[in-house]
Amino acid sequence: MDTRSLCRMVNLLLCFMEALSAASNDDGWSMKVQAEVRTMEGYPVVLPCSFTHPHHTLHSSLQVVWRLGYGQGSTVLYHCSSPNGARTCQPGPQQDQRYRLEGNPREHDLSLRINSAALQDNGRYYCRVEVPGHTHASYEDKMGTRLRVEAAPRILGLSVEGSEEAGYRAQCRVQGSPLPDVQWLGPDELMEGSDISPLSQESLEQHHTTSQLRDVLPGQQYTCSASNPLGKDQATLYMLPPRQVQVSGEAPPLLLLLSLSLGFKVLLLLGMVVWLLQGGGPAWLRCWFK
Repeated sequence: MDTRSLCRMVNLLLCFMEALSAASNDDGWSMKVQAEVRTMEGYPVVLPCSFTHPHHTLHSSLQVVWRLGYGQGSTVLYHCSSPNGARTCQPGPQQDQRYRLEGNPREHDLSLRINSAALQDNGRYYCRVEVPGHTHASYEDKMGTRLRVEAAPRILGLSVEGSEEAGYRAQCRVQGSPLPDVQWLGPDELMEGSDISPLSQESLEQHHTTSQLRDVLPGQQYTCSASNPLGKDQATLYMLPPRQVQVSGEAPPLLLLLSLSLGFKVLLLLGMVVWLLQGGGPAWLRCWFK
């Protein structure tokens, strides 16, 4: 065997030994999470996470981290530290109180509790445990747990835009999870076809959508109805007819003449009453006015 072949075999052997060393460092590490968790808006939810590793954790320092999202764009939601021998994991002073550990890290349980879940909590969560002072003593599940927060439909706003010349459009902004189906009901029947268009639909993480109804008419009533498997919501819009306002500043001649005639008669009547009260005219007429 020549020198080149011998060097190649030695390099392969070294690479194999390094791989075995890395595997032995990770030997005993495992993390168990739930692939998906579902909950209703406003209710608490627990994201399960448990782990095992080869180091003794009863008398070791521990750090626990929960993140929303993966990589550089992720957000740290919860972080706590447990010093040597401590039975609890203490979060920092700025920790959001909506998040807390449901499990005990000393018992290898990192489960996270989220109080009053909101639609904004939808996403994928990752738990991580670290044992400071030990080489390769950290582990994080790469798959994460998908949290789905579901909510019945809720109509956030109902409005009208446009003008008499360009036409009027009604808009209905809706929120819900799963994303609600939106329908319009006109004065007499269900509206459908080319008059309706989804004006915008934000990402599924936002669970918002806006529907538009074109060519709405003044003096008519329109209802926006949103539904998903969890429920239904609707709101009704009544579009007032435009007020008929006289644009010209000149009054019609006939109306102007009638106004002048009526004004003259009123002044004449008032003058007669004053004259009679001051002693003018026949006595019987003065008595009648008194």
